[in-house]
Amino acid sequence: MMLQGHFIDTLLDVSYRDENNLIFNCWKYFRGITAPTFFTISGLIFSYLLIRAKHNGSVEKRMRKGLVRGLMLIGIGYLLRVPIFEWLIGKFNGYFLIIDVLQCIGLSLIIIVIIYRLTCRKTLIFSILMLFLGLLIFITEPLYRFIEVSNVPELFSNYITKDNGSVFTILPWFGYVAFGAFIATLFYRYLERPRFKLATVSSFFIIGLALIYKSSWLFNKLYYLLDIKLFEDVAYYNYLFTRLGNVLILFSIFYLAEKYIKQPLISKIGQKTLSIYVIHFIIIYGSFTGLGLHQLIGKTLLPWQAVIGALLFLTSVCFMSFYYGKTNAFVYSGIRRLIDKFKAYTS
Repeated sequence: MMLQGHFIDTLLDVSYRDENNLIFNCWKYFRGITAPTFFTISGLIFSYLLIRAKHNGSVEKRMRKGLVRGLMLIGIGYLLRVPIFEWLIGKFNGYFLIIDVLQCIGLSLIIIVIIYRLTCRKTLIFSILMLFLGLLIFITEPLYRFIEVSNVPELFSNYITKDNGSVFTILPWFGYVAFGAFIATLFYRYLERPRFKLATVSSFFIIGLALIYKSSWLFNKLYYLLDIKLFEDVAYYNYLFTRLGNVLILFSIFYLAEKYIKQPLISKIGQKTLSIYVIHFIIIYGSFTGLGLHQLIGKTLLPWQAVIGALLFLTSVCFMSFYYGKTNAFVYSGIRRLIDKFKAYTS
């Protein structure tokens, strides 16, 4: 979804972006599910491994690894936007400081580790807190939707506001990570129970439908009952809970079809997500060189060209990540070497 979404959005001719076209509208709607799914599943997987590590007696190691991974993602996020050739000729700007998905996920992982530590690694407290944070972040979105941050360096303000061009900000996107962490606690606590899968699939599907079709109605009711303007504001711009509903339905479908999609190829793709992200970003947006498909082709493709191109692009990027992309191993080994050198120097 990420690969085809970025490819088509970047290269499809503007004249074919017709809001009245059913096919384009369906594509646009499902593309909108990609980022919420990305953030939610990141919180789910990371938190599940973190909680399970407590049972295995390796929680301290897992937390350290989580902090390193979070910092690594933040670093890669910045690195992908560094205009090397512009810097070489002395041209500097704040473009590389804008925040994208990697920085947000990296910071989110660090926040989860800190919260897990502060809750004394009590799974129940962590679970309740994650659910509370997710709800709080989503419900209060109108309060920070157009927040202005003045007299704060861009390095920090870009995590809060999109005024300088940031694609994602920590609020509200950490909310999806928090909900993913909450779901992880349910899996950890109840996974071995009889009929857990049936209950989970059913619950995800029903709650997902309720969030899509009834959450705005609920907030309107709360507004009329309590006369709190915030609830009305949420009801009339309710994209966060709606997208969470989409994510839950998607989870229910994939969990139901688990045995059919547990194929070696799909598992391998899942293990290469960071490499895939880095490679696709370089090819489309021209990281480092400033020459990518965005600059070379632009929004010029016809629909059939965009579709065929997206399929070829998806296949090529996955192939490169399988056989040539060593991003994860390279970055991790580099970080480990730096840490070892620092320890040796300070000891």
